[in-house]
Amino acid sequence: MHIAIVSAHELSPETPAIARELSRGHRVTVYTRRYSPELRDRGRLAPGVTVEHVPAGPATRLPESGLLPYLSDFSAGLQERWDRERPDVIHAHSWTSGLAAIAGAERLGVPVTQTFHSLGGRDEEEEDEAGEGARGGPDAGIRLRLERAIGRRANAVIASCAGEESELIRLGVPRRNIAIVPGGVDVERFRRHGPAFPRGERPRLVHVGRLSPAGGAGTAIRALEAVPGAELVIAGGPAAGELESDPDHRRLRALAEEVGVADRVTFLGHVPYAAMPKLMRSADIVITLPQTVPTGMVALEAMACGVPVIASAVGAHLDSVVDGVTGFLIPPRNPAALARRAREVLGDPTLRTALGYAGADRARSRYSLERIGQELVRVYEDVRAARACA
Repeated sequence: MHIAIVSAHELSPETPAIARELSRGHRVTVYTRRYSPELRDRGRLAPGVTVEHVPAGPATRLPESGLLPYLSDFSAGLQERWDRERPDVIHAHSWTSGLAAIAGAERLGVPVTQTFHSLGGRDEEEEDEAGEGARGGPDAGIRLRLERAIGRRANAVIASCAGEESELIRLGVPRRNIAIVPGGVDVERFRRHGPAFPRGERPRLVHVGRLSPAGGAGTAIRALEAVPGAELVIAGGPAAGELESDPDHRRLRALAEEVGVADRVTFLGHVPYAAMPKLMRSADIVITLPQTVPTGMVALEAMACGVPVIASAVGAHLDSVVDGVTGFLIPPRNPAALARRAREVLGDPTLRTALGYAGADRARSRYSLERIGQELVRVYEDVRAARACA
């Protein structure tokens, strides 16, 4: 197959990895908006994967909420390219990409599959669970109507977990058109053995996520008071040099002072994707406590590194984290529950080792890119077969 991946917004760190996996047996082209004048029209995203940068609007980075005025230009650019080089199946990532892909493919007869990643009905959808920046959107009501239309028009909608499947059904997407394919983790990059960030003698808790109130960092800071001797390293938010001007960082720093743990809390700011395995391997426990969890990638990456996870009992975490086996699930905004589980894991080296091994095994066996790639290909083949029979 010739698989077209459409991402109107900037590509996620995982896109090259899953595209490379798909390219092992298929031809893959990734289409994204040109966000820098330095980007060439066509290039190589990964071995075997072509990327095309489609001019649409200013050649600068925009939040997803800023893409709407330029989506018609983007879809026209897609249509022009697909007229010359017709794909066999299209996979749109995000609602803006879905709008552009459906319009661009309208007269080609090519099946379109859709992954939303974040639905407009979710609270705090503006940022992803790893704190990678704004996702944004129009008025919630408008966005929901657009998502409903995309969900009904797409040949298949790919949900990342059972919870998202339920949301899509409530949105009006027919159950028969929904396939559950979780996010995949690069188990060669995120693995048990490898370099780690330096650390001292203190037990280390690492929280990865956005710094906003719904991100869970405040819960981790409050819990630290009841985990004596441990340090808390917080990754997420803007770059380290911009933290002082960030209101969420100032709020969390003040909270640490108030609770009396400021000397045991370190803010790293944004940690690049390539450095995340080193950070996670330096931890005794990785904490991820967002209130909404579209993909649960932080927990999966930590599990793949063989590090015990304490995660919020919501969304994709309910599918990926086996409570008491690969980590622990706790209610969001519950510092007491977090502190109790952290003390339990830190105080029992055997438990910590068992959780780490079980997490790494589950990540590799269920969430490897190889397996997720195979599941995506099955969805693509199904929609092609259904279109051929229509």
